[in-house]
Amino acid sequence: MDGFLLSRADRTLRTVGARSRYDSASAAITALADGDTELVVGALPFDPARPAALTAPAWSEVTSGPWRPPRVERLPAVRVARQVPEPAEHVARVGALVDRLRSGALGKVVAARSVVLASETPVDPEALAARLIQSNPLANGFAVDLTSAGDGFRGHSLVGASPEMLISRRGRSITCRPLAGTAPRRTDPGADEREGRGLLDSTKNLAEHAFVTAWIEEVLAPLCTELSVPEAPILTSTHEVWHLATPIRGLLRDPATDALTLATLLHPTPAVCGTPSDLALAAIREVEGERRFYGGAVGWCDAQGDGDWVVAIRCAEITADGLEVLATAGGGIVAGSDPRSELDETTAKLRTLLGALGVVAAD
Repeated sequence: MDGFLLSRADRTLRTVGARSRYDSASAAITALADGDTELVVGALPFDPARPAALTAPAWSEVTSGPWRPPRVERLPAVRVARQVPEPAEHVARVGALVDRLRSGALGKVVAARSVVLASETPVDPEALAARLIQSNPLANGFAVDLTSAGDGFRGHSLVGASPEMLISRRGRSITCRPLAGTAPRRTDPGADEREGRGLLDSTKNLAEHAFVTAWIEEVLAPLCTELSVPEAPILTSTHEVWHLATPIRGLLRDPATDALTLATLLHPTPAVCGTPSDLALAAIREVEGERRFYGGAVGWCDAQGDGDWVVAIRCAEITADGLEVLATAGGGIVAGSDPRSELDETTAKLRTLLGALGVVAAD
């Protein structure tokens, strides 16, 4: 695809083409400040040291409500080609990380795994995005051209339906809604309700969530004259999982602080990386290698500084030829984590993408 899509419950932004490309947030922020462009869209990678995929679009359009294309194209059949790592290795990795957490300075680290899907005919990024948005119009559905990140991403697309808002800015008002702590949904209503209540009472998940909200408060407090962080999380859900969520609101001290700058200050949060951030990021680089754009951020920022940035989860990267889809999911690991349960959590999260593509399971 040659463009950008972010579909939210209240509005949809679509763009086509690129007048300019930026491989770093700082270059894009400078372009906005200098008046070189009125709008920047795209994606930040998981690892802040890697190139970004940001553009000044050639054309843009904002419409109200979630994206409603005239028709949702059929998706081709896909098959699981391989898993990276294999499930047994992921369990072993989590076990090793738990040992490290119990004996070291790390408080939390996020472990991720991927499923590589193969198709005989191209998977169209916008068709996959449309299917995800049709399934859940309240999610933050997105499709992003990753070409600006360099040769290894030329023609690749990132597609997903994120439940998590990293930061939204309108004037001096900012909001974010971090998610941390997960439990699977159940088909039986009674069992499903028990899963949700159990998540709210889970010491392990509440501790994991507290790491995230405390870190966000630490980052945002110096930038705000007012900041509201509820003491306890609320329960929220997607079709596949329950989450703990905390709605955070603030009023910026300096009206010149723009949405993209805020996104770079917050990203990656402990929800997708861990804490302390530098040690968690080092552990992820060591154990997993490069995460590419999974766990990054997708969004837009305009010349007034307003914008929306969502966390790039429940997503997949599609190759330029459309014949390979890399779907990734992760889970927060703390000292009390059970490795097998952490594998099950990633399986539940992967169902968003795999289900849209007609794949039943990946464990």
